[in-house]
Amino acid sequence: MDRQFDLVIVGTGVTSAAASRCREAGWTVAVVDRRPFGGTCALRGCVPKKILVSAAEAVHAVRDLAATGVPAPRLTLDWAALARYKRSLVDPTTERTERSWAEIGVEQFHGRARFVGRTSLAVGGDRLTGRRVVIAAGSMPAPLAFPGAEHLASSEDFLNLDRLPPSLVFVGGGYIAFEFAHVAARAGAAVTIVHRGARPLEAFDPDLVEMLVRRSRELGIRVELGTEVRSVQVTGGRLVVRGARGDHEVSFETDLAVHAAGRVPELDDLELAAAGIERETRGVVVNEYLQSVSNPAVYAGGDAAASGPPLTPKADHDAAVLTANLLEDNRRTVDYRGIASAVFTLPPLASVGLTEAAARATGLAFRTHRQDTSAWFNTRRVGETVSGFKVLVEEGTDRILGAHLLGPHADETINLFAVAIRLDITASELRHIPFAYPTFGSDVRFML
Repeated sequence: MDRQFDLVIVGTGVTSAAASRCREAGWTVAVVDRRPFGGTCALRGCVPKKILVSAAEAVHAVRDLAATGVPAPRLTLDWAALARYKRSLVDPTTERTERSWAEIGVEQFHGRARFVGRTSLAVGGDRLTGRRVVIAAGSMPAPLAFPGAEHLASSEDFLNLDRLPPSLVFVGGGYIAFEFAHVAARAGAAVTIVHRGARPLEAFDPDLVEMLVRRSRELGIRVELGTEVRSVQVTGGRLVVRGARGDHEVSFETDLAVHAAGRVPELDDLELAAAGIERETRGVVVNEYLQSVSNPAVYAGGDAAASGPPLTPKADHDAAVLTANLLEDNRRTVDYRGIASAVFTLPPLASVGLTEAAARATGLAFRTHRQDTSAWFNTRRVGETVSGFKVLVEEGTDRILGAHLLGPHADETINLFAVAIRLDITASELRHIPFAYPTFGSDVRFML
């Protein structure tokens, strides 16, 4: 059946919020997804992950305070109960999403979409044609070429485990590996991270990453760097991950091996060439309005667009930009300043703005404030042993160029620096804000 719409959106994650706003403005709108409605973040990413992390944080906090008057030597995670709790919060998302769109008249299509014209997509027996099309298809695990890669569990598989196996190997050294490894370790599993590079978490400050790796090892996580995985084999009901470290062969036997080697935009099945849509490795090539550079009737946002960081706050920002540009003819450009990123490890690692390497590459003149803050009061009072910061301030203007934090509540404190960068609050101005004391936020003034 041929169907005509003002707007067709492929994907039902964060960026698809443009569907509701355009429908409320009187547009006819269709949304399409081959997976349950709700998107990566809500169903198989940020939200379920943070539920698991929150439970691990509770165990971590008590264990860190064991020597200070909170003795609980047998405290651990009840994984089965935690999994049930996680499902109780996450599973209703699809029904809520579908119901809210149905109530305002957004038409919903379940199935694989593929372009069959410049603004036409085939979904099962339907052909959907829009005046405008938004690609918001999210991301998927990056394909891996070595033999036995099909035996790796996905991050979604890990999040849906009803029982945590005794041992796990994470292939890759990004945020997925470290976050899940810290949760699993606090639940009592034997955990190994295998990363081919010399240092993991490559988008974050190397000095703070080094501190986090050290802390991870102290928590019992085995971190194997400079090790390239070559194959995964099934042997006697268990898995053997084989690789090479320089000229030496290494192997890791485990109950479960998890793909943590990065994600890519989920675009291959869309047959973008049929619509003349240019793409690159990071996604659809778009201009500052999130409009395809090769097909002006098509827009893209979130992980599907080759612009900005692949983060949920970026996808949310893109939804607002897309809505304005669809309804008011390209009046708003993207602004990715001050979008913070966090690795929800124990303790967390967080970053916003430029790294030292990026600042140097742009030729900026800046000073770096840095310190190992492991002995600071706010770190010691919660029993943590590792924390530190690095803040970049531009010479002359006093602008904050970047901030990088490791330690308790770094994932929350980083937002203060994000606000400063986004609103052009100088280091001197931020230093003189009278924060509540003693809080982790009140330490900000000592970082400037």
